[in-house]
Amino acid sequence: MEKQTISSSQPAQNNTDQKSQQPTSQPERWSPKKHHLSMVIFIVTVLLGLSTVFYIWRLPPFSLNSVYTNNAYVRGQITLISPKVSGYIKAVPVQDFEPVKKEQTLVIIDPETYLAKVAQAEANLKAQQAALERIPQTRVTAEATLSLRRAAIDSAKAQFNLAAIEQKRVSTLYNTKSISKRELDQANNNYKQANLALLQAKEQFHIAQQDLLNVDITEKKLIAAVDNAKAALVLAQQDLKHTVISAPENGRLSQVSVRVGQYVSVGAQLLYLVSNRNWIIANFREADTERICLGQKVSIFVDALGGKKFIGRVTDISPATASEFSLIKADSGTGNFVKIAQRIPIKIEFDPNQEELERIIPGMSVEVEIDVN
Repeated sequence: MEKQTISSSQPAQNNTDQKSQQPTSQPERWSPKKHHLSMVIFIVTVLLGLSTVFYIWRLPPFSLNSVYTNNAYVRGQITLISPKVSGYIKAVPVQDFEPVKKEQTLVIIDPETYLAKVAQAEANLKAQQAALERIPQTRVTAEATLSLRRAAIDSAKAQFNLAAIEQKRVSTLYNTKSISKRELDQANNNYKQANLALLQAKEQFHIAQQDLLNVDITEKKLIAAVDNAKAALVLAQQDLKHTVISAPENGRLSQVSVRVGQYVSVGAQLLYLVSNRNWIIANFREADTERICLGQKVSIFVDALGGKKFIGRVTDISPATASEFSLIKADSGTGNFVKIAQRIPIKIEFDPNQEELERIIPGMSVEVEIDVN
């Protein structure tokens, strides 16, 4: 009986001790299990990665409102500056890569030879004009001479008629033995002399007529000579003007490869002028051009400026694919056919008044994205 009493009292004492030893604390909050959290992070990472890939490759849904290409380059008007006359370089008042304005002097060729040609052309023109100015007086003289020759013919005709009458009268008298043979011979000789004088007067008249015609011909020749001399003077003056080579428009120069004292010929390469107006030629795949229209907004990212964004507009679409302008065209009528997606050039112009727009130069690579929504 004692053992049972002792054994039953020990558990009661232990329970009392355990209750007194348990600390009082708030109930614990719910937290996801570790393997559930890892799964969520993995799924989010995969979705972000896929979204990044879809965005980079412009796949749906990112391609619904825009078309993109990195096959795009900045283009500009690059003008080769060449001389129109040959000669020795007298001055080069510009430096490499210098910005210039329209009509600014770039190169000066020694003008000494061309000044002499202008003076020679002016002298020739004055000589031809002086000869032409003498034509009216020459015509008056020729007309007066023609009048004299006409009067000489009339006089010769009168003398001839008298000689003919006298010759006939003397012949009649000679036949009647009224005069001597000597008088007949004299009458015949006078008749011949009068006839010869008439022929000479007519010949002189024809010569005077030809002289008057020659005056008209000479006048026409001198008019042509004056016109030719004027044209030669204009050419000489133009050659003199071309000894000063000026910028055709505003822009920036390339490296200046010409030096003072150097001899240059017509058409020689002196330097290049790059216009301030630039544009972009973007080569889009033909399937991407379905919704491209003129005037659409374009986002332009310039590699040389760290991907800086510029805004532009679609201004033109090529009338043919780029391959149609190549010298050697692919012939798909022979051999095995492999379909190749063609590219269509799209012209894009920058919107004005953008920061750092002046830093964009021809030849730069760019990426463009056209908003086709």
